[in-house]
Amino acid sequence: MVRTRILADEGGSAILEFALVLPLLAVFVVGIFDFSGAFNQKQKVAQAAQEGAILAAAQPMTDIQASNGNPDSLQTVVVAIFNSLQGNGVIPTGTCVPPGTNAGGPTLTWTYSISGCPDNLSIVIQRGQVPSAAASPGQPLAVCTVVTVSYPYHWRFNGVIQLLFPHSSYSATTSVIESATVHNQT
Repeated sequence: MVRTRILADEGGSAILEFALVLPLLAVFVVGIFDFSGAFNQKQKVAQAAQEGAILAAAQPMTDIQASNGNPDSLQTVVVAIFNSLQGNGVIPTGTCVPPGTNAGGPTLTWTYSISGCPDNLSIVIQRGQVPSAAASPGQPLAVCTVVTVSYPYHWRFNGVIQLLFPHSSYSATTSVIESATVHNQT
């Protein structure tokens, strides 16, 4: 009689089922939260690249020469991109300052690297980009500015995966890279 009552009790099986499903549920919840965070950062980086491209395309090209490795007109663009990322919470306040180090040259392409943000922020500005005629046949060629912003996203999902599968090798960082192109105004 007592054995029948113990075997008929379903409380133990519910606890066992919950213990089996809980890790999977945790993976789903953290995964949804983390993927939405990554998408949110991607949107913010894309917005900063677009703002930078609009500002860069409106800047005069009078200070851009082969000998000028760090034109003043582009420093304002880098600061605007940096401020956009910091204002949107992508870069923590007070961790680094723009414009960072620059690698520019006679190819009308400048790469600004700002380290310690806490990661490296990379901003590439191409002022003399000419779209190929094959891309838009019959259209007049125009000189464009292309701004590319790159900043890493650190996945929180990795911690949950490591708890469930201690020897798994899941990449914990992904570089979010966004570009924007705008026709030069001056």
